[in-house]
Amino acid sequence: MNAPFSAPLSAHELSLIKTRDAAHYLHPFTDFKALAKQGSRIIVRAEGIYIEDAEGHRIIDGMSGLWNVALGYGRRELADAAYAQMMTLPFYNSFFQTSNIPAAELAETLCSLAPPDMKRVFYSNSGSEANDTIVRAVRRYWQLMGAPERDIIIGRHNGYHGSTMAGASLGGMAGMHAQGGLPIPGIAHIEQPYYFDLGGDLSPEAFGIKAASWLEDKIQALGEKRVAAFIGEPVQGAGGVIIPPATYWPEIQRICDKYGVLLISDEVICGFGRLGTWFGCQHFGVRPDFIAFAKAVTSGYFPLGGVIVSDRVSDVLVQKGGEFNHGYTNSGHPVGCALALENIRILRDEGVIDNVRATLAPYLAQRFKSLGEHPLVSATETLGLVGGLVLSKNKATREAFDAGLEVGMICRRHCFDGGVVMRAVGDRMIIAPPLVITPAEIDAMIALIRRSLDLTLAELTQKGIF
Repeated sequence: MNAPFSAPLSAHELSLIKTRDAAHYLHPFTDFKALAKQGSRIIVRAEGIYIEDAEGHRIIDGMSGLWNVALGYGRRELADAAYAQMMTLPFYNSFFQTSNIPAAELAETLCSLAPPDMKRVFYSNSGSEANDTIVRAVRRYWQLMGAPERDIIIGRHNGYHGSTMAGASLGGMAGMHAQGGLPIPGIAHIEQPYYFDLGGDLSPEAFGIKAASWLEDKIQALGEKRVAAFIGEPVQGAGGVIIPPATYWPEIQRICDKYGVLLISDEVICGFGRLGTWFGCQHFGVRPDFIAFAKAVTSGYFPLGGVIVSDRVSDVLVQKGGEFNHGYTNSGHPVGCALALENIRILRDEGVIDNVRATLAPYLAQRFKSLGEHPLVSATETLGLVGGLVLSKNKATREAFDAGLEVGMICRRHCFDGGVVMRAVGDRMIIAPPLVITPAEIDAMIALIRRSLDLTLAELTQKGIF
């Protein structure tokens, strides 16, 4: 293991921080009781693709923070862009028929990167808020079109679109729906295009067509004059890196076109180079009416999100008139927008996305596939710089472990303790490293993952589980 960046915190300093954290900080997506018992790992520094905890352990960040640190940690240019804007105009709102230079310039830049016929942007602070905005905009559009009854938005089981009331409703996470009486009215769901679980004897191509047909079935069941839109992630991220067959999205596009249903591409994870294109919909050849973005638009250095809107929709919103009663205090925040412009400049000027597509994605695919040789691993798949593998009790029959054993979390613990961040979604282990990772660093990451799989296998064998 490489030497730590600097001296770790003393035992006393670390104890104070952990005590404050346990006493006062309610963490997101956390079992508070369990965390209080074990305590938090305190992250203190980061550089490149590495994070460092308070005890001096240097860890490869195989999840880019939370899918968002595209350019890695410690990019001085991003900090300088934020500082310069803070010293010029640290904040002003966009409510009073005002704007600011970075917000206007970023909106133009984003539209230049998006698919054709998308020329307007609405800003939010996060991906969750971007998807809340889309719900409001979809329903406003159909009201202005004289069809207010078209108010149902269809999502997918195991899809993820944020944790706000509307975002969590659009998503298909059963655990989220069970807490808070979700989904809200006007939201429906279809099954996800998960070939490993649902493909059966079909080829991937045939399964892609079948999975898309579930959308048409749902539209017909609900009534085509009731369905307003369909939302999906190009690749399901938080659901476990579910990569649909190549036939899936073109068929979804055909069905939406056939019924006049608006198409929403949630690019909060897939946007800004993750799949080797500026947006994931471009990889699959989809023409959405809305693109939700956030996370990597600033490489995670500042909270910023928003929605890129098609001319089909935004022309109606603009030309029909009437106030759109929706927005956020920080919509178009000048610091976030200035930082995003610099982030996009670096992605362009350094050829980061081209390198992902031409070099890093093929190399990761080759190296990640080798993990399929491990006795615990029954499937591996990658696209761009995302990857997922399935842990199974019997790789030949794909027999799953009992969910109560939390085998994925056992593997995650060995990963984190062994020097690499890998996320567990059930017994599916996923990665999404920074876009600036090198082939040599991919090799190091794969070696650490393989060692963690070995330790997981040893623990399961010792417990009589495997």
